[in-house]
Amino acid sequence: MGTHVIKMPDIGEGIAQVELVEWFVKVGDMIAEDQVVADVMTDKATVEIPSPVSGKVLSLGGQPGEVMAVGSELIRIEVEGSGNHVDEPQARPLAAEAAPPPAEPAPHVEAQAPVAHASAPIVPRQAHEKPLASPAVRKRALDAGIELRYVHGSGPAGRILHEDLDAFMRKPQTSAGQAPGGYAKRSDSEQVPVIGLRRKIAQRMQDAKRRVAHFSYVEEIDVTALEALRQQLNQKHGDSRGKLTLLPFLVRAMVVALRDFPQINATYDDEAQVITRHGAVHVGIATQGDNGLMVPVLRHAEAGSLWSNASEIARLAHAARSNKASREELSGSTITLTSLGALGGIASTPVVNTPEVAIVGVNRIVERPMVIDGQIVVRKMMNLSSSFDHRVVDGMDAALFIQAVRGLLEQPACLFVE
Repeated sequence: MGTHVIKMPDIGEGIAQVELVEWFVKVGDMIAEDQVVADVMTDKATVEIPSPVSGKVLSLGGQPGEVMAVGSELIRIEVEGSGNHVDEPQARPLAAEAAPPPAEPAPHVEAQAPVAHASAPIVPRQAHEKPLASPAVRKRALDAGIELRYVHGSGPAGRILHEDLDAFMRKPQTSAGQAPGGYAKRSDSEQVPVIGLRRKIAQRMQDAKRRVAHFSYVEEIDVTALEALRQQLNQKHGDSRGKLTLLPFLVRAMVVALRDFPQINATYDDEAQVITRHGAVHVGIATQGDNGLMVPVLRHAEAGSLWSNASEIARLAHAARSNKASREELSGSTITLTSLGALGGIASTPVVNTPEVAIVGVNRIVERPMVIDGQIVVRKMMNLSSSFDHRVVDGMDAALFIQAVRGLLEQPACLFVE
């Protein structure tokens, strides 16, 4: 028998270190050629590491969360034949497993936690044993109230797949092997290491809060006319040009307002003490994916129409959520737009996406009674909750900028007047 050593591959772009996110095999496992053995992560992109050979796992080169140098030993495999071989496999982008979109419920999900069939009682894993599953599977299980240690995994090394969740949820209720739920007392707990994208998010947020002199400004906006325009445009052009959400209108309003407030479309190098004001408006679109928050960039928003910007926003969001966004698509923004959609709440205090100096946050639209010309009328109202870097942006300028955005959105014809 011989040995085959797989080294940490060079993922490119001058990266010297990567973080080991997750193992999908363990010592003693028999693996097949092209089977994924691990996920690793650069600054933002996650990639899969496949095995170029079949054999038995002899040793693993690191623990999840460990930062490893390119070229270091990742895994050692016993193979047929004699002699030793060292290999540096091709890393490939990680395509997230298909999961239901956040706005739609997963198929077969019930209000209560599903349980196993009595003829096939569950033998749960130990409480300390962490099941292998992708972030998409973990999120779906959490939303459905399922403890993954009760789910049989049919993937490599017992990895739990979406198909396994489907099978688990199709089984009728029984008391045999029932997962904790309802009013039953629970004493279990789970420790979740802060690794991968979650670590990167934590580091960036902590750095931003430590370095930026944050202040927030909240303003309410009457979007009744804007919503009427959006619905009219969708009825007339939706089939041919695509449906418009609120975001491209917000982007357009920001682009127009920034013409008078160049100090807000800026980045600040606080080490060099240099502010760069940008003519191009590259809008970061905060996007929540299964792995965490990412900010793909809508480039040259000032040159795009409503529909071209809407199409690009949708493409970027899909790329981010499926972990296929490139490094270029995730960098270079000059101002960020963040929205929680229907979950937007009344107000929020978003964190500035450094080195930018401003972030515009969108809260949900609600119908409220308002007094107009002495009459009480029902209007569609929405709050903008925005944050700024007070080292660069004065409070008065921030307020005037948001008021300009408000005026454009309340009189949407002004968005297109040059």
